[in-house]
Amino acid sequence: MTETTTITPAEQLFDDAIRDYQNGESPAKLIPVFIDICNQSPKLTSAWTCLSWLYLLEDKAPLALKAAHKAAKLEPYDAQSRVNLVLAMLETKEKGVREHIEAIQQLILTEEIHTQIVENIQDGFSRKPEWDSLKRVQKWLFEE
Repeated sequence: MTETTTITPAEQLFDDAIRDYQNGESPAKLIPVFIDICNQSPKLTSAWTCLSWLYLLEDKAPLALKAAHKAAKLEPYDAQSRVNLVLAMLETKEKGVREHIEAIQQLILTEEIHTQIVENIQDGFSRKPEWDSLKRVQKWLFEE
């Protein structure tokens, strides 16, 4: 007997939005989609993480900070949520970045998470080449 899994509308919307992002859709067009996903599934950490990333790409750091805080609170051991939180903190000149960098350094010890963060940083630079805060985070995580 096969077990079937039901995908919620929010999960389907999330998958579609991720595909659109990977196909080059603009962050500005995807932000409302991710807001809708977060409203439908407020405990879906990955949606909050993506929303914070999109806000960062659109230079909306205060909104990114709120979304990143929510994601990190929902899943404290998610490295990308923490990276987004650090980026938003840097952009808004918040204090307390060091503790999050240290947590990320512990989280990226596994090869899979390390690779994921490296790829996400590369994606950030491909979309926002002169992103100073991202340069700082990259240096702290991989060059020290």
